[in-house]
Amino acid sequence: MTKSRPLPPPVAAAYRYCGTVAALNSRNFSYGVRLLPAGKVLALTAVYAFSRRVDDIGDGGLDTGVKEARLAEARALLDRVRAGAVDEDDTDPVAVALAHAAGSFPLPLDALDELIDGVLMDVRGTAYETWEELRVYCRRVAGSIGRISLGVFGVAPGARDAERAAAYADTLGLALQLTNILRDIREDALNGRTYLPAEDLRKFACAEGPDLLAPGPEADFAGLVRFEVRRAHELFEEGFRLLPLLDRRSAACVAAMAGIYHGLLDRIARDPAAVARGRVTLPPARKALVAARGLSGVDTRRAARRVRP
Repeated sequence: MTKSRPLPPPVAAAYRYCGTVAALNSRNFSYGVRLLPAGKVLALTAVYAFSRRVDDIGDGGLDTGVKEARLAEARALLDRVRAGAVDEDDTDPVAVALAHAAGSFPLPLDALDELIDGVLMDVRGTAYETWEELRVYCRRVAGSIGRISLGVFGVAPGARDAERAAAYADTLGLALQLTNILRDIREDALNGRTYLPAEDLRKFACAEGPDLLAPGPEADFAGLVRFEVRRAHELFEEGFRLLPLLDRRSAACVAAMAGIYHGLLDRIARDPAAVARGRVTLPPARKALVAARGLSGVDTRRAARRVRP
């Protein structure tokens, strides 16, 4: 994808559609991509739009059977992209944009199959007994996005430990997803859904579902949250090893987006009980500051110092 070759009008229109989807649904995305070359931004919007479609199917109010059918349609779209069967005249703009992105960057499209598998776990109400079981879910719904995004970013020439880049991207996705789970504890519990491992709940005498929000005298809800926060911090520490392997602009993008979630995790750590009262968020000004630090390279350099042998 080069500046000297204009996109065909149908492809440009498809990317505009995907960009609108990203702009309407994720400020964090917009914070992070500001320094990237235009071609990389477009490819990431295509990945985002497809992922958003899959997530919306899982989160919607449709019956389980209908959701499964819609997810099968999303997988069929992915199969068409993989087979090179999507042309510029396709009526689905997400298919057109994703096909063009896959032709321009080495995208591991199988990662999006894993995303669909993860959302199917949600649709079917899968529960998790252990962290290893929850880790499978997190890897599918978030680690997958880290790995396919790495296909857009690319590894910087001459980077040490380059063969570990995909694993680091995957782990960073796990850190983001566990942070999301902690942030959404109240909303999920009120919907009868508990993502945290059952063995962790028992360890801190906490119940599942709505009862998690009204802990009994033996329960240590704050201890449970702190335990999961420590786990997420360890995942961030490992995942941030990706940053020195990327070129400066890609590293700044990842530092900006991941830094917002890391800041959210720190906020939860300071007041673990807050997640039972409502959805914990970062104020827009704080988000902007964290993103600016990432985009300026401050957090990228800090990560490089942490992982230097």
